[in-house]
Amino acid sequence: MEVRELTDAAAPEVPAPVQSRRDRLVPVLGWLSTAVTLAAVAASAALDLATPASAREAVDSGTGWEIGLSGLLLAVPGALLLSRAPRNAVSWVVAGSALFWALDGLASSWLTYAVQSDPPLPGASLAFWFVQRFGAWLLFGLPLLLLLYPDGRLPTTGRWRTVSWVAIGSTALLPVLVVTTPADVLDRRADQQLPEAFEGLVLDPTSLPLPEAVALPLLHVAFPLVALGVLLPLAVVVHRLRAASGEDRRRMRWLLWAGVVDALVMLGALLFPSSRISLDLALAIGLTGLAVTVGILRPRAIDIDRLLGGTLVYGGLAAGVVVLDLLVLGAAGVLLDGRFDERNALLVTLLVVAVGYVPLRAALWRFVRRWALGEREDPYRVVSGLAERLERTDDADQQLMAVASAVAEAFRSPYVGVEVTSSGGGRLLAEHGARPTAVQSLPIAYRGEPIGRLLLPRRGVRAQLLSRDERLLADVVRQAAGAARAGSLAAQLQASREQLVAAREEERRRLRRDLHDGLGPSLGAVVLRIDTARNLAADRPEEADLLLRRARDEVAAALADVRRLVHDLRPPALDDLGLVGAVRQQAERVLPPHVDLALTGDAGAELPAAVEVAAYRIASEALANVARHARASRVEVALGRDDGALVVTVTDDGCGIAPEAPAGVGLVSLRERAAELGGSCTVECPPDGGTVVRAVLPARGRSEDG
Repeated sequence: MEVRELTDAAAPEVPAPVQSRRDRLVPVLGWLSTAVTLAAVAASAALDLATPASAREAVDSGTGWEIGLSGLLLAVPGALLLSRAPRNAVSWVVAGSALFWALDGLASSWLTYAVQSDPPLPGASLAFWFVQRFGAWLLFGLPLLLLLYPDGRLPTTGRWRTVSWVAIGSTALLPVLVVTTPADVLDRRADQQLPEAFEGLVLDPTSLPLPEAVALPLLHVAFPLVALGVLLPLAVVVHRLRAASGEDRRRMRWLLWAGVVDALVMLGALLFPSSRISLDLALAIGLTGLAVTVGILRPRAIDIDRLLGGTLVYGGLAAGVVVLDLLVLGAAGVLLDGRFDERNALLVTLLVVAVGYVPLRAALWRFVRRWALGEREDPYRVVSGLAERLERTDDADQQLMAVASAVAEAFRSPYVGVEVTSSGGGRLLAEHGARPTAVQSLPIAYRGEPIGRLLLPRRGVRAQLLSRDERLLADVVRQAAGAARAGSLAAQLQASREQLVAAREEERRRLRRDLHDGLGPSLGAVVLRIDTARNLAADRPEEADLLLRRARDEVAAALADVRRLVHDLRPPALDDLGLVGAVRQQAERVLPPHVDLALTGDAGAELPAAVEVAAYRIASEALANVARHARASRVEVALGRDDGALVVTVTDDGCGIAPEAPAGVGLVSLRERAAELGGSCTVECPPDGGTVVRAVLPARGRSEDG
């Protein structure tokens, strides 16, 4: 925090109005530079048209507009960068390089045009110096761009900052020597003779009187250092790419794409050599400027991951196919050349290639593309293959492994993990491959409910999710969610079946115990008392009557036990009064006299027994909570049908439930009773006070079923 405050306070060395004017002036300079660049290239083209080919051959020079084309392709990117990012040094490098290339092309055209006259036209010596001497600084733009991209600053860490300055020095040594070394020393170093047309020019306006014994060794060192001046910035770029994350990583991948495209362009120039190598160079420079501009200003304008992956795969395949085509054609031509004349040999060669090689090339193309990108290039194959795997497996663990394997094959990922919540509340994890140290997780949801996550490597080209791949991954994850949910539901269903069997047997044990230990002995005792009373009735009627009274009390107690058992199985009031009447009776029994009751609604068609009992229990528990805790003066109970479900609502005007209060046993039982039937139960406290208990129980009466 303190460092940021110090940096912010020290930054505005220039008053704000001056900065504002500068920010407005820079875009104007950018577009003015673009206009100058366009004018320079146009002037170069005009001079090239006015210069005969013999004049260019005399000085061994090409057309200047081809050199200026690089500046033309960089002009608009440079202007855009200066307009949108004027404080980024990369903007100035791109715009300055555009103007430099255009002026170098103009100087080259003017030099060739001016030396036709005798004496040469004015400015010829300056043009020669600019092209032959100062033009060596054109090499300086590329390493400088690599070192400053994307934020316009050199690396801040000590080691890499030192590497950057070494790269700058290595690149700058040769241009400095070319500008300051006498022309005759440079010619002897290059082992070439200066064209006669240049002999009348001032060749050394900026050269220093360096002895040849000093200049030549320095030049011998400077030329290899140029390669070092390119390799070291590439190492800095790799370091930044590995260390970058988020938006910076996306920007660095734009520069990586530019490098891949430049390599493919140069490879094409090597495979199909021509005298227009400057056009290939201009194309590479223009694409680099475009990539840098998009990377700084709009890195998300295009999916760079898809673009980079497609360029690597299809560019590499195209180059490989071209090389293979040339080899096949050359081999077929050599083998068949001695058997036919030239025309027939060419026809037979094309026929052999078309029949035997072209089909194999298409198959090879598909194989390499699938090997590089995985099965993602055929989304239907991925989804259908996963569906087939899931159909063949029933176990939840095997289904998760099938999903992990399908994702790994589709995206060529060395590691995939599928983690879902098990029915018991634990976590199930299926992994394909060795887990890396850093992973990224994607949520897996089923009908809006999170049920797990998908794990993928955080680093690596194949771990990057592309926009089109995200849609395929979403389809796969949906199947994974369905499979995981189905496995979880199957496990829950099995657990529910086991619980039902256990509950049924436990209930039977309880009934047996109550009948055997309670009702059975009581009735047995009654039988004995009645028999004893019969024996005493003739001689001692008073004792017989006392025994009969005790027998009567025991029968009454046994009858109470029977009623309790019956009530636990199913409240008798449901059969005697119906659901609405039973709830009313229960409300009148548990509510204090001062609480007003309003019961409305009709359950409609005859309900299943389980639904009636659940509704009665839920309403009873809600009314008991009102009586015990709510301190309410009025309670409203509503029973009704809604889209095939029974809705039970109990509303009171009491004190409500405190937000921090834990859910008691009663509230938990309400939700459990509703969940047992596939329904739901909510307990809410409206802002105006009171409590609302609302239960929705799926119920199809007999009239609806039949």
